[in-house]
Order: sequence, then C-alpha cells, then structure tokens
Amino acid sequence: MRAVVTYEHGGLDRLVYEPDYRDPVAGPGDVILRVHACTLNYHDVFTRRGMPGIKVPLPLVLGIDVAGEVAALGPGVSGFSVGDRVLVDPIERVNGGLLGESFDGGLAELVRVPAHMLIALPDDVGFAEAAALPVAYGTAYRMMLTRGKIQAGETVLVLGASGGVGTCCVQLAKQAGATVIACASSDEKLARLEALGADVTINYATTDWVAECRNRFGRARVSHRNEGGIDVVVNFTGGETWVPSLKVMRRDGRLLTCGATAGYDPAEDLRLIWTFELNIVGSNGWSRDDILALLTLVREKKLEPVLHPERFPLERAVDAMRLLDDRGVYGKVVVEPG
Repeated sequence: MRAVVTYEHGGLDRLVYEPDYRDPVAGPGDVILRVHACTLNYHDVFTRRGMPGIKVPLPLVLGIDVAGEVAALGPGVSGFSVGDRVLVDPIERVNGGLLGESFDGGLAELVRVPAHMLIALPDDVGFAEAAALPVAYGTAYRMMLTRGKIQAGETVLVLGASGGVGTCCVQLAKQAGATVIACASSDEKLARLEALGADVTINYATTDWVAECRNRFGRARVSHRNEGGIDVVVNFTGGETWVPSLKVMRRDGRLLTCGATAGYDPAEDLRLIWTFELNIVGSNGWSRDDILALLTLVREKKLEPVLHPERFPLERAVDAMRLLDDRGVYGKVVVEPG
C-alpha cells in the first residue's frame, strides 16, 4: 500500500512517502479500513518532532483522525461487515494507546484498527466531516460544555480560533447563546470566523488584543463588584498568551485549557489568579459519548465541521502538515489517501 512513514523524529523532511509500504494485517478482533479521509492535528506535529517522556514505535504512520470503509475483518469480529462506513474513536480504551502514536495511523491507504474503536458512520455524514470530529471537535466539546459549562449571556474569548479546535469552540459557544470574541492572525481568517458566528473578531498580529478586549468589555477590579472583563477565556496555546489571558478576565472568570501548542511552561502571575479569584479549568481529550453527540449535532445541521479549503492527496501529506507547522491552517486539514 501507499503510506507516509516517519522513520525518525524531526522536521518535515522526516516524513517519507512510500509507494509500496507493508500492508497491515488483521489479528483477532481487528479490522482493516480503507482510509477515505485523515485529518491532521497539532498532536501529529508533536509526535513527528518527538515529545519529552513519550516514546513511540518507529517507523510509524502518523494520522489520528480517520474515517473510511471496512476492507477486511479479522478473526472473531462481529457487528461490522466489509463495506461498512465507519469513523474511528482513536483512543484504544481497552489495551491503551492512541492511533497514529502508539500504532500506525491514517496517513496510508489501509489501517489496522481494533473493532471496538469503530463507530458506525451514517450515510448523511461525509468521510472528511466525520474525520474532523474526534480529536479537535471532541476535545472542544468536552472543554466547552462538559467541563467549561458555557452559559447563555456569557462573553467567551477564543484564542487561536481559526484552527480545528478553535472553529468548533466558536460554534459551540455561539450555539450556547454566548457572545463570542474570536482571535486569529489574519483578516481573511477573521472574515471566515465572522461568517461562522463570531460577534467580535481581533487580529492579534496587528492589534494589541488585551487592550482591545479591555476597551470593549472593561476590566476586573480589586473591588468585589464585578465591573468588567470577559467571563470565559479559551486558551489552548499557552506560551506567551497565558498571562495576557488572565488580564482580560472578569472576577471569578474561567480560563479553559486543553493543550499548549505554543508552549507548556509559560510565565505565570499568580497574583492575578488570587486577586481576581480566577478559575483555571483543564480538559483532557474526549469520550466516545462526546463523538456520538457531535455526530448528532452534525446530522441535525447544528454544527458544521470546518475544513481547510484545499484537500491533499497522500503524496502531498508533507504539504498538508506544513500548514500546521506554519500556522497557515483554517479549520481541519484533510488528507484523502484514496
């Protein structure tokens, strides 16, 4: 089969297109999927570069988010047939591990997956739209609703709003009845976020976003009177945006985080946290129920997975991942191995 393989950690040059890589073999309880869509995540970038404390088996086929058709069944598999349309819940919840990190993922024509990781895919949901859901949208759903408890009437600031997680956060916050402030790095991305439902957009590449937020929404005061500030800040970038995020929050506000794409060990200012009684709410991953809830929202036309305008064939997977490296992505980047 054709596949994109990582033989050693490093830059984009460590992704190797193999036109004749080994085919996966289905063991007991496994299925082989023909991959129709694999969407990329920043986690794929981190896995390619190498993550401190996490050892992955090399060579490795990256690609966590996968949707496709069942091509073959291993011994003992029931409930699925060859030709079934399926989405993969990429967390191996029985034996542990993650697709595209612990074992080969979806940047290939075929992938081996334990059958218990499969979710039947309705005919009215496309492969690419489905593949956008697990990592980014599942993470956003858990962070915003399960953990973050976004409420109608709140103000919600989403940093890095143009990526996979961010575009979902904007939609979920808007659907909950919140006023949504979206930050991104270009006017083109901001125009798309406005079309998606953002009420206020801020170009953080050309504007002091902290000053802009304070001008529009006020700022917290030491007094116990809630005199201003933003109710909820969504920050999954970390790095140099962390302390500024605390500065725009209202007293007793909530900062929601599910990652740290720009740095996991930012500077901190504990004075802001205790002075304004701020709440830091972490969220880790997603549940199978989160994915099922998202599929329902998509089928009911209440949520639209946002896909990067350009689709990529397997032999251009390096170009697809370069968009993430260069932070040039809007929505989810789709690789279509077929």
